[in-house]
Amino acid sequence: MAGLFDKQAEIYLDARPTYPSKLYSMVAALTPHRSLAWDVGTCNGQAAIAVAEHYDQVVGTDVSEAQLKLAMPHPRVRYLHTLLSITYDELVALIGGENSVDLVTVAQAVHWFDFPKLYSLVTRLIRKPGGIIVVWGYSDIVVSPIFDPVMKHFHETTLPYWNPKIQYIFDAYKTLPFPFESVGLGCEGKP
Repeated sequence: MAGLFDKQAEIYLDARPTYPSKLYSMVAALTPHRSLAWDVGTCNGQAAIAVAEHYDQVVGTDVSEAQLKLAMPHPRVRYLHTLLSITYDELVALIGGENSVDLVTVAQAVHWFDFPKLYSLVTRLIRKPGGIIVVWGYSDIVVSPIFDPVMKHFHETTLPYWNPKIQYIFDAYKTLPFPFESVGLGCEGKP
């Protein structure tokens, strides 16, 4: 899915909804250490910036150079363009080394990844014990009784033409393969 949103990177920056600050506070409260966080599929750094309010250092990675060019600067955030050719060992070293990451976040992006590869990297990087991975996304935006049925019809009508993995987000990640233990914030579509 590399490059999927490159052409509309500026529009994506302006139009993407933000996430509640309470989410980041709740997540940070679950990690005993707050040295290093990894924001996977960081895009324009929206989640990375918010995570940086709670962690000493955040590494935001993305395959989209166009998205990263628009990434919001922050003194505790380092953005890395991760080419598809990068090896796992190189990526692990760039981020911080094995057993070094206190928090892994994947905001509105996990459904695009090769799950076994991503989860393997997370397992190598996450601090044991105490590190966590948190994924979240949004699907249907509720606006009004007039607009909402139109949007629902649009999704139902166009869904067959989308990449099949988008179904995970429309299912609120209920069917997402996720081999990690719950940390108590909710899982399987129960935020």
